[in-house]
Amino acid sequence: MHWHLVARQIKKQTILSYVYQSSLAVLVLIVILYALNVTTHAAIVAALGSSSFIIFAMPHSVTARPRNVIGGHLVGILAGVLCSLLLGLFSQGGTLLQEMLYIALCSLSVGLSILGMVISDTEHPPAAGTALGMVVHPWNWQIVVFVLASAAFLSLTRWILKSRLQDLV
Repeated sequence: MHWHLVARQIKKQTILSYVYQSSLAVLVLIVILYALNVTTHAAIVAALGSSSFIIFAMPHSVTARPRNVIGGHLVGILAGVLCSLLLGLFSQGGTLLQEMLYIALCSLSVGLSILGMVISDTEHPPAAGTALGMVVHPWNWQIVVFVLASAAFLSLTRWILKSRLQDLV
């Protein structure tokens, strides 16, 4: 047997898969970020970038399922909006008190999103970043629609290309 040739072929195929799937992630994110300029919402963009990693590096994992991607971001949105609304209601007071409340509600948004995802069986770690992003930056309905549409687009891309994608990690 020519083991060195087999090893070289496997390595070449692996490298091609890495480049192919990384390039797909770039193209999909270009479409998503171009569709709505939300690059000023750093936490939201980071969460979607992390979702792209899961979908294109680990497409066969549980966290890459559409239920998890879309459901997880929905739970993250709900937790973040709730904490953002609470921040608006209780933000009166001294500067130190406001800062402590802000930090507590940012942290609570992540904790609530984790709890919600675990209870609803929609675990998708990047969606905790979505929750945080909804508190850190004032949310609006355009952002909510953008996140859900992006999660759906990422899931659709995975569904269409699933047979051509492999787990890279």
